[in-house]
Amino acid sequence: MIFDRLPPILKRRSTVRRWGDGQRKGRVFALKKFVITIAREYGSGGKSIGKLLAKELGVSFYSREILRLASEKSGINESLFANADEKLKSTLLFRTARGAYKGELIPPDSDDYVSNINLFNFQARVIQELAEKESCVIVGRCADYILKDVENVLRIYVHAPFDYCVARAQEVHPALSEDEVKKLIRKTDKHRADYYQYFTGRNWKDADNYDLCLNSSQFGWNNSTGWEKCVALVKAYLDIMLS
Repeated sequence: MIFDRLPPILKRRSTVRRWGDGQRKGRVFALKKFVITIAREYGSGGKSIGKLLAKELGVSFYSREILRLASEKSGINESLFANADEKLKSTLLFRTARGAYKGELIPPDSDDYVSNINLFNFQARVIQELAEKESCVIVGRCADYILKDVENVLRIYVHAPFDYCVARAQEVHPALSEDEVKKLIRKTDKHRADYYQYFTGRNWKDADNYDLCLNSSQFGWNNSTGWEKCVALVKAYLDIMLS
């Protein structure tokens, strides 16, 4: 072959050209700090995609881990952070948009130190600090809005047709009837939408909040290949964004 007859120095250059694209992508991901935030409809597979994405990119994955980190930062029991979500679901105040998060923390000597608002503020502060120190994938917690002014943040919304989400959720919850699964999906997505509006003043499903809206049903669900295709798409978008 012609390649075999080339001088050693030209062989090395040819090799670089042949493998260059993959090496460039690896360098971009390694040298530039980035954050991927994922908002997702229940049953769309957004969390699974996020975990696989973090594994592929070799970065940390955060979801409910944010509650533990916020607890450590604030000194407030982690259970209060978890319980706050449940309490917000049933309050009338939760149905009224509070307005955009501003980032202020309420001091420990205040009666409102363990209020739902301050618990969210501590979670937001943790998300901001994670974005400052490392590349990572963050699921939920209004992370896309909290980091809206931060560079190199890829904001993703994962969705799918309702019937697809029902079928997938039934595999995860085989003990539930189809009607129970439908009720669970509607209730969960309503809570996520209300939570997002309360703390950001925005519509959770508004595409303007995100850089990439991903219909996971287009890639399949019953095998790992579907998730891998989703991850490949996100990685390609991230590579373009960081270049």
